[in-house]
Amino acid sequence: MLVGGQGTRLRPLTIGTPKPLLPTAGVPFLAHQLSRVADAGVGHVVLATAYRAQMFAESLGDGSAFGLEISYVQEDTPLGTGGAIRNAAAALRGEPDSAVVVLNGDVLSGHDLAAQVKAHTEAAAAVTLHLVAVEDPSRFGCVPTGPDGRVTAFLEKTPNPVSNQINAGCYVFRRGVIDQIPPAVVTSVERETFPALIAAGAVVMGYVDDAYWLDVGTPDAFVQGSCDLVLGRMTSPALAGIAGLPGERLLLEGAVVDPGASVTGGTVAGAGSVIETGAQVSRSVLFDGAQVGPGALVTDSVLGRSARVGPGVVLDRAVLGDGAYVAEGNELRAGARVWPGVELGPTSVRFSTDV
Repeated sequence: MLVGGQGTRLRPLTIGTPKPLLPTAGVPFLAHQLSRVADAGVGHVVLATAYRAQMFAESLGDGSAFGLEISYVQEDTPLGTGGAIRNAAAALRGEPDSAVVVLNGDVLSGHDLAAQVKAHTEAAAAVTLHLVAVEDPSRFGCVPTGPDGRVTAFLEKTPNPVSNQINAGCYVFRRGVIDQIPPAVVTSVERETFPALIAAGAVVMGYVDDAYWLDVGTPDAFVQGSCDLVLGRMTSPALAGIAGLPGERLLLEGAVVDPGASVTGGTVAGAGSVIETGAQVSRSVLFDGAQVGPGALVTDSVLGRSARVGPGVVLDRAVLGDGAYVAEGNELRAGARVWPGVELGPTSVRFSTDV
């Protein structure tokens, strides 16, 4: 699993926590991936870490909670996707012909991983890529395939895509192919490894699956993914047995919601969070200890740990970092972000005139 990125698109949430460990439907995001690969029959996972690497072991331990064994490999300097995969190979097991599953650490997917591995093995492929069809492929890697499913090109984020199929961030490699990536060299599988394999005539297959798929790398997508899990639009073994799911809201241990408040749309209220009377919170994620004051309106937003929202505040697609405070009279919309520990005094920022 590639989990070394700094998660810059999700700042300020990722200033103190790596993106794959952000709480998503009440558990670290990686818990959803780890539980799913365990269900698919994977027994050993290698995490390719870099940014705040020590936090992964602190959070996930040896993997036994997921029925897995987890090994940790750290990059001293960023090596790109291919370099990170090659760097992690030191902890891999198996023979040169064995299958190795590689996952990007910011993708929420319900696709059939076992079926992808089976298709890879049956095709005797060098690599098999999970592909999904999207409306706007220009934002992703465009991957056309032939009638037999064989990949004919890999066009990374081209403005003129020739196919609506995109790279979905899950690859099955033949182990020997990983060993051919140059060690300790910055390498991109998207721009170098995959195109080179195709040019050399290697069998690179596409596995198309139309199950739920979401890149959670932006605040809007992060909120959507968490809410979809709570609402049951996407299922995760990591949430099995949690009372009240699927449902309109998920209240974690010690969360307090006043009877006069409304919490809907798949919102998560973190442990020890407080939502006071008259507040309306919809389609949002509140981390542990967050507080929403009386009459506040919070929609499609994220409140970091111990972030506080004063009476009557309006948040619409806003992100508050850990410990931020927004006093009464403020109105934050359209992707506004408040950095950790910052305090906005009364009526400091508005997106409309006072009423």
